[in-house]
Amino acid sequence: MTSTISTTFTTPTSLKDRLFECLPAGRYALAGLLRLLDVVETDTVPTAAVECHAQPRLLVNPAFVARHAATPEKLMMLVLHEIHHVLLGHTRRLSGPTPTDNFVFDAVINALLCRMFPQPGYTALFRDFYADDAFPACLLRPPEGWDPRVRVVPVPPALEARGMGPARQVYQSLYSPEGASYEDVRHVLRAFLARREKALRGVPLLGNHEGEPDLSSASAGAFAQGVADIVRHWPAPPDPVKGTSLQDLLRDSRLQVHRPPGARRLLRDLISRVARGGAEQRSVRRWVPAPLAVETPIPVPDRRATTCRALGLTPLLYRGEVPALQRLPVQERVHVYVDVSGSMEGIKGPLYGAVLDCQALVHPQVHLFSTEVAEVTPAQMRAGLCRSTGGTDIQCVTRHMARHRVRRAVVLTDGYVGQAGPVGADVLRAARLGVGYLGEYPDERALSPYADACVRLPIQA
Repeated sequence: MTSTISTTFTTPTSLKDRLFECLPAGRYALAGLLRLLDVVETDTVPTAAVECHAQPRLLVNPAFVARHAATPEKLMMLVLHEIHHVLLGHTRRLSGPTPTDNFVFDAVINALLCRMFPQPGYTALFRDFYADDAFPACLLRPPEGWDPRVRVVPVPPALEARGMGPARQVYQSLYSPEGASYEDVRHVLRAFLARREKALRGVPLLGNHEGEPDLSSASAGAFAQGVADIVRHWPAPPDPVKGTSLQDLLRDSRLQVHRPPGARRLLRDLISRVARGGAEQRSVRRWVPAPLAVETPIPVPDRRATTCRALGLTPLLYRGEVPALQRLPVQERVHVYVDVSGSMEGIKGPLYGAVLDCQALVHPQVHLFSTEVAEVTPAQMRAGLCRSTGGTDIQCVTRHMARHRVRRAVVLTDGYVGQAGPVGADVLRAARLGVGYLGEYPDERALSPYADACVRLPIQA
């Protein structure tokens, strides 16, 4: 690997100027991130933090920068570390994260950033800040002499002791193409730290993990969406890493489901239009079972008759059904893809309710999408189960449609889903597609060119 020689900042400039000086070293659009943030120098945070208010702020401690991030590469990695907490949804996943949660998040983010920028000048922030002979701090830094192109990952001295085999395996997975997930790191902490909460409080972490401000989920989602639009052009790790890329951070949460009456009718109409197909198919009909309600003297299970008997009366007629057929237009159940990304916070619950109201027209499995597609049943939706990575990418939908040969689909989204790409565009054009837009300011540019029917649903945060 080619070594990167770093130099410290030589002139006393503002912190924002120093961040812009990182650009030649980073060689990518960090400027786009800085346009989203107001950079504030403050000693109210120990290292750095992102506040997701109406005007997002990047809070940076100048004393920490002078001592631990004095090179452009180190400063850039510090800023990216904080931004990734927002991008990966850590600010919205948990209310009151524990020291274990904070440690696990940092271990995953540090490994991801090291794979994105593996040159020694960048990884030096973590190597210099954390010791490799102390457990569990060694999990937060890459090994000495680490080269991502070499599949054998060196083991830090703290993990060479006898009995540390499981910890070594997880550590090597973090910095190898195999990858390690949040739960893998959490399992190691449970196994090797009897009083892990107390032990982890002694490990200094990058960012403001104590007394963090109350973040608005809507603001965090909007900021994360803006960051996501920029990081699509960042250098990707050489191999996808389980649990550390946006595509693999699928987490469960629970929603409060309620049913907005205004959206129900519009969504049912949209799904019906997609299900019936084009005008040339509307005349195609088929016979379907349609039992007829009749009254008969033959005793059958009937609530009214049961009540009469309980009152000492003898019913003369019973309500029953006789089999019959009805000729109805051909109509397929529609595959519904529900956007559950971070930008949809606050409107997922009523959206669930609207979909459940149209259950008879919907495929038995509803497809939740963020950067992955997750299947849920109507029963799971009624229970409020949500599975999301926090990010969003319409290409996971087009891959799912192609793999399962979906011919009729309805996508429910605020429109901030990225670009379908050439292959995805062909998939969307080949299907009969309906799009339901939600939120106060939906973006209709990405999907409307491929849609056979569109509607604005009156569901807002």
